[in-house]
Amino acid sequence: MSGALRAEWTKLRTVAGPAWLLLSAAVLTVALGALASGAVSCPETGCAVDAAKTSLTGVQLGQAVVAVLAVIVVGGEYSTGMMRTTLAAVPRRERVLLAKAAVVAVPVLVAGAVAVLGSVLAGRYILPGRGLTAANGYRPLSLVDGSTLRAAGGSVLYLALIALLSLGIAMLIRDSAVAVGAVLGLLYLFPVLLTVVTNSHWKRHLRQISPSEAGLAVQNTIGLPGLPLSPWAGLGVLAAWAGGALLVAWLVLRLRDA
Repeated sequence: MSGALRAEWTKLRTVAGPAWLLLSAAVLTVALGALASGAVSCPETGCAVDAAKTSLTGVQLGQAVVAVLAVIVVGGEYSTGMMRTTLAAVPRRERVLLAKAAVVAVPVLVAGAVAVLGSVLAGRYILPGRGLTAANGYRPLSLVDGSTLRAAGGSVLYLALIALLSLGIAMLIRDSAVAVGAVLGLLYLFPVLLTVVTNSHWKRHLRQISPSEAGLAVQNTIGLPGLPLSPWAGLGVLAAWAGGALLVAWLVLRLRDA
């Protein structure tokens, strides 16, 4: 297994694309989070703004870049025929899949941690100027606060799970362009449907099964009783999507040629 990990890590770090995508994911996440924080307005009469969730809005954009990164790790090898060499060098195909999952998830966890920390810091300094002050019942964002820490830590895990989900789908489809379209469609189709569906019962169910809608529930720090799923249960739904995609990818990888 260590040999497979070294090989996959060498392939990842010797190509310029993944590093730039990780940097882009972090920058875009922080930038959109700062813009969202700057767009908030809380009057003196008070408001019901979720400060932590607002500061982490950029995760919804960063996930797209993370998905592209995970897809090209696999799609690039299939397009060049390198996958045949990889499987010849490591006949145990589950080791190939696990190694790829590890070398994708760990850098995404690091980049995600940097992005989330930057977003929380931006919210800490921007939101008080937008009316989210102690007078309105808001304390400055801090990772010492349990709910903010859960939202931040959960967002990092969310990005890593999106990477694993994308990796599994890419292993199934084997074409980078089609796989990117499938992943982004899966992530953003459910939110679009929620704007169209008017039945509250169906809306609730869509939020419960959507990988993005359910997964992002971990960012909520207020109004938790009204959520379709609790924060960690929502992240569990995304984990089930990611685990299912990787499981099916492993089964298909064993049954078909490279």
